[in-house]
Amino acid sequence: MTDTTHAVCADCWAGLRFISAPQCACCGYPFELDVFDGGDGEQMLCAACLQKKPAFDQARAALVYDDHSREYLLRFKHADRGDLTPLLARWVYQAGKGIWEQADLIVPVPLHRKRLLKRRYNQSGLLAAKLSRMTGVHWDGLVLRRARNTRSLGGLGPSSRKREVGGAFEVDEVQAVKCNLAGARVVLIDDVLTTGATANACVRALKRSGAMHVSVITVARVVR
Repeated sequence: MTDTTHAVCADCWAGLRFISAPQCACCGYPFELDVFDGGDGEQMLCAACLQKKPAFDQARAALVYDDHSREYLLRFKHADRGDLTPLLARWVYQAGKGIWEQADLIVPVPLHRKRLLKRRYNQSGLLAAKLSRMTGVHWDGLVLRRARNTRSLGGLGPSSRKREVGGAFEVDEVQAVKCNLAGARVVLIDDVLTTGATANACVRALKRSGAMHVSVITVARVVR
């Protein structure tokens, strides 16, 4: 990293693994080999999405989550490095190309109020606000809330993560009317997509309250 928070030093840049095509048309998981569509416009899905489609309609991430991207995200998330917001938002903006043009609303994954008081800011909310200014799409940090203070998901397997966040998110119906959630095409913003448990739980809550289409865009995602 450099002293200029809008820039990346040459060594750091060389270590970052940006995600681009080919990737799963649904979850955005990168394919190792170039994959062509079936010739009739049918897009390719990864094995996981073929087996069971996620609750979200589409997901994209800027970076592979590894030692290099982790350093940026840990500083941003836990070290009061809100000054990294413009840099990370620029990467998220690039990852969402083709999505922003159709979006009606940007929503960050919320923190529980106890964790928000301890951390003093929601990193996903910082990204959502910046992306709103970049795209012109309205954002709302109040419509989706974390009703239960879930434990940290780090170290938990997929099934445990799913159980932990199940029913943890809910929509403020008054705020939903104010931001025209019903029938909206929503972009959900988070820092990392791991198993998709948190994203899916958020999306289910948004869709139960009338969201028509929900895309998920993150700074990074785990690639196994």
